[in-house]
Amino acid sequence: MKNGFKAMDSDMHIMEPGDLWQRYIDPAYAERAPIGLTESTRDIRVRLEGQTLSKGTFSSHGRTDSGMTALLDQRLTELYSDSMARDFDGVSQLNAMDKEGLDVAVLFPTRGLFVLGIDQLDPGLAAAIATAYNDWLHDFCQADPTRMFGAAMLAPHDVDAAVLEARRSVEEYGFKSVYMRPTYVNGHTWSDSYYDPLWAECERLGVPVGFHAAGFVDLPQPVHREFTPTFSLQNTLTFPLENMTACADMIFGGVFQRFPSLKVAYLEGNCSWMPWLLWRMDEYMEVTGYLELPDLELMPNEYFKRQGFTAIECDEITATHLPEYGLEDNVVFSTDYPHLDVKYPHAVENLLELPISDQSKRKYLWDNCARLYGLD
Repeated sequence: MKNGFKAMDSDMHIMEPGDLWQRYIDPAYAERAPIGLTESTRDIRVRLEGQTLSKGTFSSHGRTDSGMTALLDQRLTELYSDSMARDFDGVSQLNAMDKEGLDVAVLFPTRGLFVLGIDQLDPGLAAAIATAYNDWLHDFCQADPTRMFGAAMLAPHDVDAAVLEARRSVEEYGFKSVYMRPTYVNGHTWSDSYYDPLWAECERLGVPVGFHAAGFVDLPQPVHREFTPTFSLQNTLTFPLENMTACADMIFGGVFQRFPSLKVAYLEGNCSWMPWLLWRMDEYMEVTGYLELPDLELMPNEYFKRQGFTAIECDEITATHLPEYGLEDNVVFSTDYPHLDVKYPHAVENLLELPISDQSKRKYLWDNCARLYGLD
């Protein structure tokens, strides 16, 4: 708790050990297991099937890759020296939560954000990677299973395997969400009926689908790496654009119509785009949507207000007007610990300093997060 406000992190990250998959993967896939790289102070890349993921680079504008990496290593060491001393274990996660003033956190991956980012990846291997990660995360959460809850990795390369893993992770491990990248896999958009069994299962289980972008991978992405040569340009554009694409696809494609109790969160891509995107979608619904999309019974903004969530950055001043658009109940809070672009350990304090009402603060820090994850 911070200054009298309960706080839940809707998207707190862990740092997986480099040998996670060597220790946890199904022995049948041991020789093909992802390998965590350790070439810099806090290397978060993985090597899989001959590829290094993520494919992003630190370059351009007078700095070499090595120079930028050294600069980032220094910043990360300053921020996370205590956690690094414990190799980012479960106890260090709890210590970070206490330092930040977090009561509860739902945990998302770091290396795992791009480990499945290969089109046409062997579905069996992809499913084994997800299962191994979830087994490890369950063990990790045992440091305090009353405060830390997992978001299950799903491999969308095989929807039947994804359904089974969602069920196992929620029913056996008590995970509070599932997550995938918002980028399309194997040519299936999220509104493709191919994924309907997964949406139906998540709806039955009562857990949200958390979409989370990260880095460049071997999947179709709205921002192409060759046109965004710097880390700053990549991260500025990729995260919100991928979330916006997935959101518009699921609403216009009828997912929210077909599964009216399904909750979907578009995380780590800001939330200030919500009123603009929903306004623009409503505009086209009025112009051509009723002809193109006759099965939709509501306007896009109505679907989102009923089922959608996005995460606010702790200092996202452009988000202060969201209540004016009726979106106060669709915003959740996250710190992004232990990544680079954070305000840790002052993220909650920064959010409380925004010029928004105490009602909004309570909703963003706790009420909406608790409703999203079924912890209310």
